[in-house]
Amino acid sequence: MAPASFHHEKVCVMDASGRLGSNLVERLLQIGYTVHAAVQGHVFHGHIGDLKFNGGENKKLKIFHADPFDYQSITDALKGCSGLFYAFEPPEDQPTYDEFMAEEEVRAAHNVIEACAQTDTIDKVVFTSSATAVVWGDNNPQPDLDERHWSDVNFCRKLKLWHALSKTVAEKTAWALAMDRGINMVSINGGLLMGPNLSITHPYLKGAAEMYEYGTFVTVDLNFLVDAHICVFQDVSSYGRYLCFNHVINRHEDAIQLARLLSPSTPSPPQSDEEANTIIQQRLSNKKLNKLMEDFESGGALEDWSQNSPSTIEI
Repeated sequence: MAPASFHHEKVCVMDASGRLGSNLVERLLQIGYTVHAAVQGHVFHGHIGDLKFNGGENKKLKIFHADPFDYQSITDALKGCSGLFYAFEPPEDQPTYDEFMAEEEVRAAHNVIEACAQTDTIDKVVFTSSATAVVWGDNNPQPDLDERHWSDVNFCRKLKLWHALSKTVAEKTAWALAMDRGINMVSINGGLLMGPNLSITHPYLKGAAEMYEYGTFVTVDLNFLVDAHICVFQDVSSYGRYLCFNHVINRHEDAIQLARLLSPSTPSPPQSDEEANTIIQQRLSNKKLNKLMEDFESGGALEDWSQNSPSTIEI
């Protein structure tokens, strides 16, 4: 169970300029944390994402420019913090995933975990990964998949699934180093993050049709993803990896709705009654996270969690 109060805890969020990071900063401040918001390669104009901070009025917030490829800047941002929430954001000059992005993401993960190992105050790291680091392999379809499974790196390379390749190799690198350095780390393997700026070019969507057919195409809402990060950080019993999603695209209607959202101008294909009524078996389990969040919510640490999160789909 989580401790009753976090008013004296200091945590770092990196990269705080991304959509997940900026919302994590906001939520952590709301529940009493002091936050080191580490932004990379972005000109800071007094706001992170939708958050505006005027003239340092919020004494619990400190902004750092931390480049994951600059070790010293990471250690500066981590100084005095008991925890780190880390999510990789592609460099501004290379915003899309390609065959070289895995090297960048691995190097960043290695630097960040090593910096945590050199920071005496760090008690826990929450590492943001992706469901794409779980679902891809030559042996699809398997009967079921959960956090114990890893995407096959060679398969990802063969099919040019660069997002899955990067997330898998970077997360494996982080785990190997965390175990070697004795760092308490948990990972959140999120589904496709839904939101207003989602487009068909999102690298997660490479292979979307296959994920749909295999029953492994999952999405997550921002509030649910943020709460999951805070839950696994605060709960002392959390361990290992957590698949994080609250919707499964496994009906033809769901797939059509998502396609409309991603490409509004493209006409929807006609569907037969049989297609409309087909439900593909969900083969990805989020029970591990659901159980932790149920226990956590009953402790009252995330008092607004139940209002923010839609009902999860059981399998």
